[in-house]
Amino acid sequence: MLGEIREAVFGAQDGLVSTLAVVSTVGGATNDRFAILVAGIASALAGVFSMSAGEYLSSKSQREIFLAQIRKEREEVAERPGESEAEVAYMLEQEGLDPAAASRVAKELATAPNVLLNTMVEKELGITMEEGRNPLQGALVMGASFGIASVVPIVAYLFVEPGSAFVASMVLSLVTLFGIGVVKSRWTEASPFRSGLEVVALAAFAGIAGYVFGSILPGLLGVTAPAV
Repeated sequence: MLGEIREAVFGAQDGLVSTLAVVSTVGGATNDRFAILVAGIASALAGVFSMSAGEYLSSKSQREIFLAQIRKEREEVAERPGESEAEVAYMLEQEGLDPAAASRVAKELATAPNVLLNTMVEKELGITMEEGRNPLQGALVMGASFGIASVVPIVAYLFVEPGSAFVASMVLSLVTLFGIGVVKSRWTEASPFRSGLEVVALAAFAGIAGYVFGSILPGLLGVTAPAV
């Protein structure tokens, strides 16, 4: 569950900020509504595909590593239970139990091989048996959240003249990002206001910097933006 929340929040934030930066940059360079919309939509689609593929490949690799490590630990528990019991006792000692208590707990855990395996995986490897999530599920969540959030900075350019659409796009994006930050604070236990403001500040910088750069870009390239 927490994995899906992370992917949804990260995908939405990235989709909003990256698309806002693109449409702001192009909007600063030209008043051509079509060019701005094409750039924004192209950026959104590219982001959906790249983020989904990246999440799928990274999750798949992580899952394969987890499964390989768990398989090794399972073989150790089955073939060398005494060694596994001693390892668990040692780890419990390192966490503060006295040797006698650690030995008793490890001996009790060893009576249930699956419990002993779970304990070794969690304490020795720092992972849980449930961490090998479906990579496709994570990719779909990431891609969907990125794509949906990407619509927010673009939609203003559909209904507002390009000259004024930059402000409308910024306002819509910043309000949405603030809301995402507030929602995220439910799980991070951070201040809702601070969490929202942090994301808003980064997005505002990206949008304004993009617009300023877009405004000077034609001059840097020695071209004139087409009149619309």
